[in-house]
Amino acid sequence: MIKVKSKKVNVKMWKKADFRFRLNIVKKSKLQLYLPFYLLLFTFYLCLSISAFAQADEPEDTTAPPPLKFVSKEEKSQLKTETDIKKHTILALEMMDARVVKAENFNTQKQYREVFGELGGFHALLDDTLDYLNKHDDDSGKVLNNFKRLEISLRKFAPRLELIRRELPIKYELYVRNLIKYVRQARSKAVEPLFDNSVVPESATEKP
Repeated sequence: MIKVKSKKVNVKMWKKADFRFRLNIVKKSKLQLYLPFYLLLFTFYLCLSISAFAQADEPEDTTAPPPLKFVSKEEKSQLKTETDIKKHTILALEMMDARVVKAENFNTQKQYREVFGELGGFHALLDDTLDYLNKHDDDSGKVLNNFKRLEISLRKFAPRLELIRRELPIKYELYVRNLIKYVRQARSKAVEPLFDNSVVPESATEKP
C-alpha cells in the first residue's frame, strides 16, 4: 500500500512539473512573438521624444523684419520750405526727437509695431539730414557747424535708443541694436568734415 501511494505522489509531481515546463515554454513563445512589436513601439516613442526635445531646444526664427524707412509728406514739406542750412538742420533734429519721443511712449504702452514705425521714421530723417548737409557742403564754416550740431544731437539719441531696446521683446531687439550702431556710424560721418585741415569752422575764426 505504501508503494502504491508513493507512485501516485510521483505521478502527480511529474504532471505538475510537466505542466509548469509547458507553461514556461508557452510564456517564452509569447514573449518571443511580441518582443519585436514591443521593441518597435519603444523605438517609435524614443524617436518622438528626441524630436520633441530637439525642437524645444531650437530657437524659432521670429525676428521681426526692419521697419520701412520713410519721411512723411508733412515732414518733407516742412523741410523743403526751410532753405536756411542752420534752421533746416535744427528742424530735422526736432523731427527726429519727436519720433524718438513717440517711440518711447509706444514702448511704454507695449505697442511694439508702432515703436518700429517711429524708429523707421527717425532712421529716414537721419539719412535725409546727412544727405542734405553733404549736398550743401561747400567747405564753409556754416555747414561744418551744422555737422557738429548733428553729431552732438546724435550723442543724446544713442542712450535713449538703448533704453528702448532693453525693454523690447527679443524679436524686435535686433533692428534697434543695429540702429544704435548706425547712429554711431552717422556720428563718425558727421565728424569727418571737421577734421579737414583745409577748412576752418566759422566758430574758430570768430574773435572772443
